[in-house]
Amino acid sequence: MTKLRIAVIHGPNLDMLGIREKDIYGTKSLQDINDEMLREAEDYGLNLSFFQSNSEGGLIDYIHACKGNTDGIILNAGAYTHYSIALRDAIAAVGIPTVEVHLSNIYKREDFRHISVIAPVCIGQISGFGYYSYLLGLQALRKALDEAGLS
Repeated sequence: MTKLRIAVIHGPNLDMLGIREKDIYGTKSLQDINDEMLREAEDYGLNLSFFQSNSEGGLIDYIHACKGNTDGIILNAGAYTHYSIALRDAIAAVGIPTVEVHLSNIYKREDFRHISVIAPVCIGQISGFGYYSYLLGLQALRKALDEAGLS
């Protein structure tokens, strides 16, 4: 059986996790979160790749590169969630099942964060559980791919 290939994509400022606004984003670093995900992926027999960029174009290029060699995407688009139509269009263009994740509960924050322009092209959204949002996203994506007969 071939391992499902999952791309975990981290957007702007997530390279500063563990340093910035710990009361909102927690104390774990991005590497800590990636390591937690790798442990979880091992239990599920998943193959993960990780990418982080502070650049909208870098994120879009990486999403495009996933076409044809990735079964699913877990995406924390950071602030691009709320206004990047280009990122939304990239997700739609590749047609790869994508789960949107956020560390904080975007609906308990500033009004502008309540809007996700990428949500309509994602299979689901998980927010507000800190680093565990990523693990929940991984579980949800694995289940969705399994139900679609891709595992």
